[in-house]
Amino acid sequence: MTATGTDPAPSGGGGRWIQDWDPEDETFWRTTGERIARRNLLFSVLSEHIGFSIWTLWSVLVLFMGPEYGLAPADKFLLTSMVTLVGAVVRVPYTFAVAIFGGRNWTIVSAGLLLLPTVAAFVVMEPGTSFTTFLWVGLLAGIGGGNFASSMTNINAFFPLRQKGWALGLNAGGGNVGVPVIQLIALAIIGAGGGPRVLLGVYIPLIVVAAVLAAVFMDNLATVKNDTGAARDAARDGHTWIMSFLYIGTFGSFIGYSFAFGQVLTTQFGRTPLQAAWLTFIGPLLGSLVRPLGGRLADRYGGARITLWTYVAMAAATAVLIVASLRESLALFVVAFVVLFSLTGLGNGSTYKMIPGIFQAKALAAGLTGEEAARYGRRLSGASMGLIGAVGALGGVGINLAFRQSFLSFGSGTGAFVAFLAFYAVCFAVTWAVYLRRSADLAATEAATETKRQLSYAEV
Repeated sequence: MTATGTDPAPSGGGGRWIQDWDPEDETFWRTTGERIARRNLLFSVLSEHIGFSIWTLWSVLVLFMGPEYGLAPADKFLLTSMVTLVGAVVRVPYTFAVAIFGGRNWTIVSAGLLLLPTVAAFVVMEPGTSFTTFLWVGLLAGIGGGNFASSMTNINAFFPLRQKGWALGLNAGGGNVGVPVIQLIALAIIGAGGGPRVLLGVYIPLIVVAAVLAAVFMDNLATVKNDTGAARDAARDGHTWIMSFLYIGTFGSFIGYSFAFGQVLTTQFGRTPLQAAWLTFIGPLLGSLVRPLGGRLADRYGGARITLWTYVAMAAATAVLIVASLRESLALFVVAFVVLFSLTGLGNGSTYKMIPGIFQAKALAAGLTGEEAARYGRRLSGASMGLIGAVGALGGVGINLAFRQSFLSFGSGTGAFVAFLAFYAVCFAVTWAVYLRRSADLAATEAATETKRQLSYAEV
């Protein structure tokens, strides 16, 4: 593709392929690249949005499952934990899939695969079905979690470094909104006296629409295809695993609380499913909407700095939750939980801004410049995002298992919140020690160079 302003033409290999892509070239970006990148972003968000809805489907379905289903609260926490686990694990192959099949092609496939858990749940969702059957069908819903990894890897390649925080934040935030949207739809259905199959019936045609729109409007980047070695290189880099740990604290909290919030309200505070549904969507909605803001703030002030203070605020909100849980104050509990949700979204945006900045800075420190440095940064940051997203999502498993154990041991979620508070303190310490203390030393050694300017911009 050249900077002529024309759309890419179909080529051999099936589907639309863009052969040359250089978003760091400002002329190319202004005349051609930005329009194409934004179009791909739009339809990537749509597919990822529905993927998140299907992944968190069972956080809603368990609210429909009253005593006639024969499931104890511990069974429901175990079910949602396993769904979260599958969603985390499949993020790794989904990341590789973009390099193997192309971003557009894999978006079509991954969107279509969402029909499997949706149709399966439609078939078995009735009293008398065994817990084992619910568990196996629930595991299928985990594939919805993989859409995030492939979408982020794909969109990362489309945008220049200076806009990655905003673009990745918007992509992820638009996907995350799938969590409160399915909860809102469930609220409307429960309020109207409908059953879970009505909810599932709403999403089946939406999945088909998302796959068709991806086929019509998205593109593949040839510069990303067949670079499966990037994932191997990313896995060998220590920063991939440090950022994975930090992402457990932000996204792991977001997805874990999304699954658990409604169950905590019904189990600890005695809310009915309808009463819980009125409250559960607020936190995920705000956490999703604020994610692009986290990316934008990170673009301006530095990802590590925003992430650090986000962890401080998350710890403070968690401390309030402990007090609310001990006092059994529903109002204080809901307010603090909603604030905590919002902070997880802010941290999601800032941590994902850190990733491309880290690898760009490593390229510059190694002596690479210009497009060569940008290509190195895009290559490793795109590959690492899938791994980081997979490990981070495991935090959701830990949160649901922590709640399960806390309710079994203490009859409330207080014990789990104490553990979460300690974890956020560790995340704060790691962020400061690795990315803020070190960045000052790095900047000092490159004070008079262009590298310093870009390191300060990346703020890693």
